[in-house]
Amino acid sequence: MLALQGDSGLENSREHWSGRLGFTLAAVGSAVGLGNMWRFSYMAAENGGAAFVVLYVVMTLVVGLPVMLAELTLGRGAGRSPVQALAHYGGSAWRPLGGLFVLAGFVILAYYSVIAGWTFRYALESLVSGFPADAGGHFEHIASGWPALGWHLAFMAVTMVVVSGGIRSGIERASIVLMPLLALIVIGLALYAATLAGASQGYAYYFEPDFGAIWNRDVLRDAAGQAFFSLSLGMGAILTYASYLDRNTDLPAESITIAISDFGVAFIAGLVVFPLLFALGLQEDVGASTLGALFITLPKAFAEMGGVGTFVGTAFFFALLVGGLTSAISLLEVVVASTIDSFGTSRRTAALVCGSAIALLGVPAAFSLDVLGLMDQIGGNLLLILGGLLLSVFVGWFMPGALDEAEAGSKLGPLLFGWQVLLRFVVPLILVAILWFTIGDTLDLVRSLAAD
Repeated sequence: MLALQGDSGLENSREHWSGRLGFTLAAVGSAVGLGNMWRFSYMAAENGGAAFVVLYVVMTLVVGLPVMLAELTLGRGAGRSPVQALAHYGGSAWRPLGGLFVLAGFVILAYYSVIAGWTFRYALESLVSGFPADAGGHFEHIASGWPALGWHLAFMAVTMVVVSGGIRSGIERASIVLMPLLALIVIGLALYAATLAGASQGYAYYFEPDFGAIWNRDVLRDAAGQAFFSLSLGMGAILTYASYLDRNTDLPAESITIAISDFGVAFIAGLVVFPLLFALGLQEDVGASTLGALFITLPKAFAEMGGVGTFVGTAFFFALLVGGLTSAISLLEVVVASTIDSFGTSRRTAALVCGSAIALLGVPAAFSLDVLGLMDQIGGNLLLILGGLLLSVFVGWFMPGALDEAEAGSKLGPLLFGWQVLLRFVVPLILVAILWFTIGDTLDLVRSLAAD
């Protein structure tokens, strides 16, 4: 393999993907997580149906793809993790941005693993004993406290084991097995859901177009935010994965492949969820809570379906578990890779120390849904948008040779001038607007928790 740019010591010792397939599946796994497998379809149904889907695709092209290509360009060009990559191209003044990526990965994984722990439990419980009749009571019992803590720690342990195995033996090997499995499960469930009596009503609810919603400020914000969040941007995960790439990798093509795959899984998940809910007359139970719909309404639907529901529900929650695990792996890799590059520790030591510290930070979220919500708002919303905004400014205006690096190995060179224009002028304006609303939402949440 061709060496990456950077210091010779890092070139000689840094791991690489064995090929394009491993990287692509790992990057898609980073993007496909718990949030977009349910959140995308939920938001589409609540924000104009097919109109939201069109708006989401536009925002992906205008915001998501430019920022993703920026992360890929910076990561491959420097051949290092976030802190070192920013320092390599921008000097010490830009190190804090790399630190922001590491902080975002640290905070997000701390509470994300609590939610993934619920999924872990649901998948195994459904396999052993089916779904409880009182779905709401069951979720209230396991969502916080010692039960949540135990599954949070179990999920983190699995994530640490995979990351400690390294790029080829750990992350790549897991991705090559898990991502095709996820695709098969989701497609199989969608085909089954199409046979249900309420499928047509579910599709109508999912797709019914309300093109007037396109001009709604909140819908525009949600579409842009969903395009950004679902692609796993603004936290250095794609940047870190790109640091293990060869120079002959076609970065624009990889960006498109990842975006299409991420959208495909999210879109097909909606073809599973809504036919199930409408077939059993549970559409009114969706309510305003995405977590409630995922961990109460859907298990209630599976319980009412009997033996078939146990099989379908088990497959569904295992798919969620796979998506959650592949995303968690990428989050931990950001922190681990940065620790290795900065302090020269072994991978196993870095995975153990960093994973344990993240697990410890997640303890308050395991005992309080309010704390979990606040961590999600700060880490999953505020830090991501801020990181993506600063990254677009850096790569668009300050990174030397950014356009040449993005063009290396690509057949889309002439089109990349448009990428640079979007990155410099359009993306920052949109992310500033989203950041403004996110800060307001965060302050409202803090005031609400303080009042309680």
